[in-house]
Amino acid sequence: MESIARYLMLGGIILFLIGGGVYLAAKFGLPLGRLPGDIRIEGENGSFYFPVATSILVSVVLTIVVNLIIRFWKK
Repeated sequence: MESIARYLMLGGIILFLIGGGVYLAAKFGLPLGRLPGDIRIEGENGSFYFPVATSILVSVVLTIVVNLIIRFWKK
């Protein structure tokens, strides 16, 4: 049971850090969600939004960060 609690606490800390990063990105005016390549279709009855470019950028950044953490963890 202790191991589950540790994983939940670690997950909470990671989500807190990601949320803080998104908050700071918005404060500094980074256009996450409004990049060229994000799909936005607005009609009379509704709208559709799919952030393709933002998803790719976030994926690349998280891949680099996780690889660096794993590399330093093994040493």
